Amino acid sequence: GRASGSFGGKTISVEVRALNSKLTDLKMRLPADYKEKEIELRKLITDHAERGKLDVIVEVQNADGAALVSLNESLFRGYHRELSRLAADLNIPPTDILPAIMRIPNVVAASTGEIDEPEWEAICKVVTTTLDHLRTFRRQEGRALESDLRLRVANILINLSEVTPFEKERFARMRERLRNNMEEAFGKDNLDTNRFEQEILYYLEKMDITEEKVRLEQHCKYFIEQVENKNGQSAGRTLNFISQEMGREINTLGAKAYDAEIQKLVVQMKDELEKIKEQLANVL
Repeated sequence: GRASGSFGGKTISVEVRALNSKLTDLKMRLPADYKEKEIELRKLITDHAERGKLDVIVEVQNADGAALVSLNESLFRGYHRELSRLAADLNIPPTDILPAIMRIPNVVAASTGEIDEPEWEAICKVVTTTLDHLRTFRRQEGRALESDLRLRVANILINLSEVTPFEKERFARMRERLRNNMEEAFGKDNLDTNRFEQEILYYLEKMDITEEKVRLEQHCKYFIEQVENKNGQSAGRTLNFISQEMGREINTLGAKAYDAEIQKLVVQMKDELEKIKEQLANVL
């Protein structure tokens, strides 16, 4: 975000650059005059920007474009006199003396005048306008993120719906495999039907994924509800928590799948979920 304004004979320019970050990391470059207001300025910026790695540059110039600086003439003359003498003694061309003196500390210094309240209000106004521009860019990014998150959740729900046709088939395969194993172990005539049915019920209960499917679908719906929430509050942490719950249900689906086709769908859901988590690092 960038903005500029004027106050008296001064031009105020402010630039804010933000990178995604879970925490607030604020770095500011201010003229010396505004150091006493740094704490207030930090609060103003963090209240508007909420979080992120923020670089803020505040520049103040005279109306003619010159920076507000002062030259320590006595110090400059002293350095010039001594350096000119050394240059003459050592037969060094004096052409480079002036740039060298200008780089010496304390020769050129920023103006250290006092800031009155009207000037401070003008600074705050420009900073606020800059942060509004930053927020506009963030909203544009947010709309793109929202579209991508909706797509990923929709893909998870599609994969989830494709699990159902394979459920009955895996039950039939499990029943047949278990019967064959017991017949081989005990003989077909010695098979205890009641015991066999108990084993079948045990495996059917162990393989049942109805609860996981219902919970995952509910988590997906709740995720979209939070994406659509327009109450002005940050949703990033909430969405992150929901994505963790989605991951637990998907992992449980994979553990209870006992079917290659369902495992393929689980892998696809995990891939979509990872993309969601990557994007959530950019969501406030």
